[in-house]
Amino acid sequence: MSSTAILCSGQGRQSPEMFDLVAFEPAAAAVFAAAARALGGRDARDLVREGGGIIQRNDVAQVLCCTAALATWAVIGPSTPRPLIIAGYSAGEVPAWAVAGVMDASIAFDLVARRAALMDEATREPSGLAAIVGLPRDVVDGLCRAHGLDVAIVNGPLHVIVGGRAAALRRALTDAAARGATRATILPIHVASHTPALEAAARRFGGLLRETIADARLPREVRLISGIDGAPVRRFADGLDKLAAQIATTIDWAACMDACCASRPACMLELGPGDALARIMAEFEPGIPARSAADFRSVAGVSCWMEAAA
Repeated sequence: MSSTAILCSGQGRQSPEMFDLVAFEPAAAAVFAAAARALGGRDARDLVREGGGIIQRNDVAQVLCCTAALATWAVIGPSTPRPLIIAGYSAGEVPAWAVAGVMDASIAFDLVARRAALMDEATREPSGLAAIVGLPRDVVDGLCRAHGLDVAIVNGPLHVIVGGRAAALRRALTDAAARGATRATILPIHVASHTPALEAAARRFGGLLRETIADARLPREVRLISGIDGAPVRRFADGLDKLAAQIATTIDWAACMDACCASRPACMLELGPGDALARIMAEFEPGIPARSAADFRSVAGVSCWMEAAA
């Protein structure tokens, strides 16, 4: 039986258009209501239309990413062919667990808001993430050692995200460009996600997860992939430990893509915001159709594409 792979995006691609596909779909109304509670009463749709720096602020961005995933899934999920393979990238991993059916939207938003707050509390000085593309991993590792940074996400052999103090990131990117990087740029993320700088936040979030969803179960016909190493979640307790640890641990997204491809799904759909995961996946495995919900003008278009791929 053909499966469908669902990818939940991380932060960095928030935009005024990010909810256009499902903004007024009745099935998404409860998700937007839950998001408003997490945003102190602000409607996520209004917030992104206003734009500005607030939609890149860590505590807001993580809630918006969760909203994009869960609102889109509320609309298209019931008609999406099963079984499912589900993976979440960075801040997208908590909503991925909700898409998998482990928790409802209200719990997911509470966890995402608390996760962001813990990360902000642990950030003592201006910090962030940067992308370095076109340099081998050993060269990037050397740059990290030289500038006091850490590898945060591995998207492929020549595509690495590094994290640390903002000033050190700027120096490292200058160095990377001089060494021949095809892309070296600061990302619109203001915490050093997935680095040891956030170990305290990871420990506290682990305790929160165990208090909140330790008794949950993974539904049948769902294969949930751990962001740290691409391994399927088999023992729930181990999955929770990894979900917490990823705050301060390198994410091996290349391994996650391998795991998604291993079952040869009929198609891979990114729930958004943006289309970065779909583009990376299309390059990683051209033989499996990969699109983002953001590519489509209508929900019917998404459904037709998935039906054609099945």
